[in-house]
Amino acid sequence: MSPPAENEILSSRYLAHPRQRVFEAFSDPQQLTIWFGPKGFTSTFETFDFTPGGEWRFLFHGPNGTDYPNYIRFAEIALLESIVYDHVMPHFRMTMTFTDENEGTRVTWCMAFESIQHCEALRSVCVPANEENFDRLEAHLSAP
Repeated sequence: MSPPAENEILSSRYLAHPRQRVFEAFSDPQQLTIWFGPKGFTSTFETFDFTPGGEWRFLFHGPNGTDYPNYIRFAEIALLESIVYDHVMPHFRMTMTFTDENEGTRVTWCMAFESIQHCEALRSVCVPANEENFDRLEAHLSAP
């Protein structure tokens, strides 16, 4: 894995689950609502059109009771390999890749921001939130 550019945040996690299972956790809205988001957050999906050009609109419900609207447009989807989307506010492009590693899957997220300054302003929030997302995904995949 090459180092990220200065305007990027790169997060990666090995998951001891097959790539198909991991990809489905991202592409199935019923699974996604269970685990997606930082620790303590829940979500309500308004739309989830998992196709290139499709929209994903949802509310994150924070543990403090605040709702955070999110709007995403899917740019590219390569079945079992990658998902690319544009997050509108704050604006960044997320590229998720799924690769076989040992008996499991390596999931890598690359968040590319419009500027280094924008990236640095959000780094202290995004890096731990991405790790919390991976923790929740791992717990979801390991649940009976």
